Amino acid sequence: MLKAVEGVFKKGKIELKEPIQIEEGTPVIVIFTYDSQSIDLADRRISQEQAADLRWRLSSFADDWDRPEMDSYDAL
Repeated sequence: MLKAVEGVFKKGKIELKEPIQIEEGTPVIVIFTYDSQSIDLADRRISQEQAADLRWRLSSFADDWDRPEMDSYDAL
């Protein structure tokens, strides 16, 4: 099961924006977002859970996307 919860990284720790009931020691995946623009998921007909699943599925591509030489594709 996937559960998406927003938070903020402060002083080396992640502060969640809402309380969550989860068992101590449960593994998590943390994805840092750097873009300040917000995406309206409802406008794209996608739920928070679907977005989290999509981010997780695409995370294996992150190393390639983040390479400096890939910046040239942004201009296209």
